Amino acid sequence: MYQFNFYMPTKVLFGPGRLQDLHNEQLPGKKALIVTSNGTSAKRFGYLDAVKKELDAAGVGYEVFDQVRPNPTDYNVMDGAKMARDTGCDFVVALGGGSVMDCAKCIALMMTNDGHIWDYSLSEKGGKKQPASDAAPTVAITTSAGTGSEVDMASVISKDDVQEKTGIFFPSMFPVLAVVDANLMMSVPPKFTAYQGMDAFFHAAESVICKNENPMGEMFALKAIELVAKYLPQAYRDGSDKEARAYMALANTLAGYYMLCTSEHTMEHVMGSYHDDLVHGAGLIMLSHAYYDFFAERKAAEEPMMKMAKAMGVANPTSGKDFIKALDDLLEAVDCHDLRMSDVGITRDELKTYPKRIHDVLGGDITADPIPLSDDDYLEIFEKAYK
Repeated sequence: MYQFNFYMPTKVLFGPGRLQDLHNEQLPGKKALIVTSNGTSAKRFGYLDAVKKELDAAGVGYEVFDQVRPNPTDYNVMDGAKMARDTGCDFVVALGGGSVMDCAKCIALMMTNDGHIWDYSLSEKGGKKQPASDAAPTVAITTSAGTGSEVDMASVISKDDVQEKTGIFFPSMFPVLAVVDANLMMSVPPKFTAYQGMDAFFHAAESVICKNENPMGEMFALKAIELVAKYLPQAYRDGSDKEARAYMALANTLAGYYMLCTSEHTMEHVMGSYHDDLVHGAGLIMLSHAYYDFFAERKAAEEPMMKMAKAMGVANPTSGKDFIKALDDLLEAVDCHDLRMSDVGITRDELKTYPKRIHDVLGGDITADPIPLSDDDYLEIFEKAYK
């Protein structure tokens, strides 16, 4: 019989319009640092004003930190934490996609702990310290359907001077409250709808092929895969489709509930460590056919791949190759079948340096692949994925 742990401390307000219920919740402090991106969408579409209105109605003060870049850096974290301490904030409200939520959770950690965020990183250049204090509470309001960061404890942060992009995660970094309101996702452009949706898909797909998968995780992951396969093409073609947006929001959160990522995520983090303008979901897409086909060719994950193929609508899958075909069809349906590493500046020569870095950065569990991968295997996948 299986043994596994399941811990999900985050309360979720799910559904269109749920942001308007935020003021009725028992918020975890008296003054919030609202963390949002350095872009304009949260302000332009009225999301930031809507959050301020909710905090006003709840009698909670706030400051706004709007400096988070698409791949958040250690500087973003430390600058946000300093603003929070200097202005007397005692909790964090994250308003944005995965980058904002990841940065916000690390800001919350550094509001209550000394030193630098990289002191707490487990990467090669990280300090590998345990925090002395729990993170300040975080309320996560997601504006994208991709990362599941609103319901997990993980954050992905870049440190450009050492070319590391890595995960930082401690149990106190779980958000105490999440708002998953598809009305906040209607403005996401088609390209990013696709990238974010496929990020959620790969969270689930990696979890299914992970050798540590269990019935609880598989339940969430297979449902997420089913929803992405059905609704992502609809949301991509018509961003105003409220039903498709709502189901993609659900898929995103389900995939985040029990995320057991494998080496695909680590491989993408290596790519992103060298190319900070690479969108995470796009990087995963670039790798995906070569990555999953590596296991399908070796019949290393036949049963889980057939389960995923069935979830994607394949009536009678007979091998892992049926999943590969379904994956290729999904990528074509959202115009992502021909993304090129070379278009973001990755050269074929630099691929040779990537396998070693897989052991230096954190993304997924490289020991949990269906079969162990050697550095030669990683290089083979990178080279087959290269365009």
